Amino acid sequence: MKLYIYEHCPFCSRARMAFGLKEVPVELSVVMANDAETPVRMIGRKALPILERDDGSFMGESLDIVHYVDHLGEPVFDGPGDPALDNWGKDAWPLAAKLFIPRFTKGDFAELATAEAREAYRLREAEDLGDLEALMTGTDGFMAALRPKLEALAPLLDGRETVGISDILLWPILRSLSIVRDLPFPGPVRSYAERLEQRSGVPLLFDQAM
Repeated sequence: MKLYIYEHCPFCSRARMAFGLKEVPVELSVVMANDAETPVRMIGRKALPILERDDGSFMGESLDIVHYVDHLGEPVFDGPGDPALDNWGKDAWPLAAKLFIPRFTKGDFAELATAEAREAYRLREAEDLGDLEALMTGTDGFMAALRPKLEALAPLLDGRETVGISDILLWPILRSLSIVRDLPFPGPVRSYAERLEQRSGVPLLFDQAM
């Protein structure tokens, strides 16, 4: 099987996590950010991740891919979610995105390896979020607003060892936030993020924090 991804993409991270946690082998293929033809040919629209199955058929939608991978063996992610974690992610996402998306446009990702691809991605995100440089300038305020949310998350993750569908939804948000320099991750949040990094094989982004 082959999984078509953007390296920065939190939705792609969901699918990558599922393969890693289930220990199901998959080939990763990065699609350039300005390449609309490839995903449109596969699923009719420009959206990733896309899974190419062994029979040559294509599947989009990150959680559909997670479900498919999960059922290749004993299901792990089929149980009920954790409402507290799910609600945290929904609440934190709009604020978190203002921090990580502008940085994604500047990051070292294979899908942004050409000037044309990077500019196409930057323009797409600017259309959704507005002035990305203004968002970068507002970093201190966004971090101050996010800090108590991360502190509230810490007791929910302290000692958490089980992995379910809520982790598939939550961890990619934390991975995305790891690109924000000096954002304080409380101890249990950092430990959780690093533990799932190790178990899934999907790298965090602390090494290119900005």
